Amino acid sequence: MPLGTLDRTPPPFFKQGPSALSKLMVCSALALFLMVADARFKITQPVRSAMATVLFPVQWVAMRPVLAVRTAQDYFTTLNTALRNEEAARRKLVLQSQRANQVEQLALENAQLRKLLQLRERLNTPTQAAEVLYDAADPYTRRVIIDKGMAQGIDAGSPVIDESGVLGQVTRVHPLISEVTLVTDSEQAIPVINTRTGVRGITYGDAGRYGSGGLELRYMAANADVQAGDLLTTSGVDGVYPPGIPVARVTRVERRPDSAFAKIVCNPQALVDGARHVMVLKPLLSQIPPRPAPEDPAPVARKGRK
Repeated sequence: MPLGTLDRTPPPFFKQGPSALSKLMVCSALALFLMVADARFKITQPVRSAMATVLFPVQWVAMRPVLAVRTAQDYFTTLNTALRNEEAARRKLVLQSQRANQVEQLALENAQLRKLLQLRERLNTPTQAAEVLYDAADPYTRRVIIDKGMAQGIDAGSPVIDESGVLGQVTRVHPLISEVTLVTDSEQAIPVINTRTGVRGITYGDAGRYGSGGLELRYMAANADVQAGDLLTTSGVDGVYPPGIPVARVTRVERRPDSAFAKIVCNPQALVDGARHVMVLKPLLSQIPPRPAPEDPAPVARKGRK
């Protein structure tokens, strides 16, 4: 055997240091501590923001081929598809024009009635346009990334809509980009109102829980007046979403004798799987006056003792 090929390391009996099991336990405890600390104290938020800012040029360069492919696909759209889209857009424009004429008259009547009843004026919601860059890499959530962040004045909790309805809510803001959690995410809940009956409820994202990948209207009584085709809009009682924005349409209602609640599956109105241009709204809580401080009950108590 040639010289220098022998293994000169000491046998395992003489090796020093912690065992592999000890290293695994230490690393697991450290990982658990960091996860709890991040969830409780948000200690890694500055690190995330810094990394997102540093990686933004790389993401911008990586998105150029995707945008080039999209541009090529748009350019090679067939003439028949373009004509069909134009015809559908014209038909939709006519319907919206008719509704716009009615809305102007109703808005005037509403303003007169509110002034007559001495009610406060409705809050105006500032908006900001944004573009969807890409889907988030987390396979267990339904999120997208938009090209606006802290530098553009985006706030966490801001509602996000497209041309058809509510798309989601901003849940994490970085200096140049933001994460939007879609309405179909399992952790997303929106207070809604049935436009046909005026009954309020709460929709939750099911994320494919019932095979629909849409929304679920929960905690409605089995005998509630809910039918397939009912339109659900934001109720505005949460102080986040302005009232009257379409959220979903009921597609299936199942009433079971063994349950006190009906299982109501809904389809989101917004284009959750293909939205590109969106509007970010300011939360209503930023415009609502603060709640008055509670009165001090101490003087009343002293008067009672006298």
